[in-house]
Amino acid sequence: MTPQASPDNPAGPPAGDDSGPGHDADHTVPEQDSGPEQDSGPEQDSGPEQDSGPEQDSGPEQDSGSDRYHERLAVPLWWWLAAAVLTGVVGYEIQLSAHRAAWSWVGYVAVGLLCVWMLWSLGRNTVRVTADQELHAGRARLPRAVISRGATIPATAKSAALGRQLDPAAFLVHRAWVKTMVLLVLDDPDDPTPYWLVSTRDPAGVLAALDLPDAAAEAGAEG
Repeated sequence: MTPQASPDNPAGPPAGDDSGPGHDADHTVPEQDSGPEQDSGPEQDSGPEQDSGPEQDSGPEQDSGSDRYHERLAVPLWWWLAAAVLTGVVGYEIQLSAHRAAWSWVGYVAVGLLCVWMLWSLGRNTVRVTADQELHAGRARLPRAVISRGATIPATAKSAALGRQLDPAAFLVHRAWVKTMVLLVLDDPDDPTPYWLVSTRDPAGVLAALDLPDAAAEAGAEG
C-alpha cells in the first residue's frame, strides 16, 4: 500500500498542487515581463515635445494684436507696379539677347524675384508701441519713462529736421517714402542721444499711444 500510495500521491495531489503555481507562473510572467511596455518613461518623458518655449517665444508676433500702435513702413504701391514694368522690360531684353532661346524666360523670373526681395527688405521695418508703452522702431526700443516730450514733424518741415536742424547725435529711423516723422525728446542721463526722429505715416497716433501731447500743435496754438 505504501509503495502504491507514493506513485499515486505524486501523480495526484502534487500534479494538482503544481498546476496552480504553473498556471500562475504562466499568467504572471507576461504580466511581470510587460514592465518594459508599461515603463514608458522614454515615451512619457516628452520634455522636448512639451517644452514649447521656442514656439511660445514669439512675443513680437503674438503681442502685435495688443499693441497700442502698429505700423509697417512698407513701400508705396506704385513701386510694385514700377517693379512689374521693370521686370517685363528687362526680361524681354534678356530674351532678345538670348535670341529667344528656350531658357530665356528665366530672365523674367530672376528679375521679378530680385525686385520682390528688394521691395520687401526696404519695407519690412515696423513702428509700434506695445501695451506697456515701449516704442519699437525697427530693432531699436525706447521705454516711455525716458521720453520727456514729443512733436509731430509734417512733410513741410521734414527737410529742415533732417538738414540744418539735425543734431548729429540724434537717433534716426528714416524712410524716404514716408513723408512725416515723429520727434521724441529724451530725458535720460545715461544716454547721450538727445532725441529720436522716426518716420511714421501717423505721428499723432504714435504720440497718442505714448500718452504724449504734441508740442508742435501746442506751439502752433500758442502762436
